[in-house]
Amino acid sequence: MLRTGGYPVRKTSLSQNGYVIFLRLLAVIGMAWGIGYWLRLIGWHEAPDWRFDTMSVSWRVAACTLAVLYPFAASGLWMLASWGAVLWFCAAAMELAMYLFFPDTFGARPLIVALHVLIALLYAAWRLYLAHEARTTRAGEVEQS
Repeated sequence: MLRTGGYPVRKTSLSQNGYVIFLRLLAVIGMAWGIGYWLRLIGWHEAPDWRFDTMSVSWRVAACTLAVLYPFAASGLWMLASWGAVLWFCAAAMELAMYLFFPDTFGARPLIVALHVLIALLYAAWRLYLAHEARTTRAGEVEQS
């Protein structure tokens, strides 16, 4: 632990810096997905079901919910707030349910499903590693005292 001006300052590890970069990349992806849902809602694309007034009720509910969840999750992830990850997991779980359990209604999008599962596993593994790293760092500080 470093001391600057009388205040203790912890050095951040490479894994902590990588985690911040991972969360910010996830924030950029989440914002892009949110904008994609907004474009779908306002009818920017020319496909027949890509406008709010021509969507089925199930797509209206899903698109509106995800158009709100993803940008809020992205802003929380960018700020490194814990609620950002919670909102992202809610949005990802909703999309997983849509594409896995209701493919007749929403279509099958295996790439989106695989990407969400991969991101969730990477997030969980990174959090576990950071917790282990913090525990071993604390144990080392106690031994030095």
